[in-house]
Amino acid sequence: QVQLVESGGGLVQAGGSLRLSCAASGSLFAIKTMGWHRQAPGKQRELVARITSGESTNYADSVKGRFTISRDMAKNTVYLQMDSLKSEDTAVYYCNWVGGTGALYWDYWGQGTQVTVSS
Repeated sequence: QVQLVESGGGLVQAGGSLRLSCAASGSLFAIKTMGWHRQAPGKQRELVARITSGESTNYADSVKGRFTISRDMAKNTVYLQMDSLKSEDTAVYYCNWVGGTGALYWDYWGQGTQVTVSS
């Protein structure tokens, strides 16, 4: 059974930084993408950042230049470094890993970690 566990969320003042981690346990094969999404109250879940198996990255326009996604495959962990945080970054952040080959497709989500940015 695969499990994704996020950590690193919390309360921070505007302009501050946080580093989120998402550690995966269990049997994972043919990983394609590892990403971070977020959902603010009353809003739809949105993609924040994603990194592929080839280490290509993409970011939401709202976080470009402030957030950095990275990974450590030896630790089966993906990170999200968040700098220059703004109040609008307040949300529950979820990690999402996707992979598989052919008909063997898998898609896992973490339980979420709260990030609150005070202005």
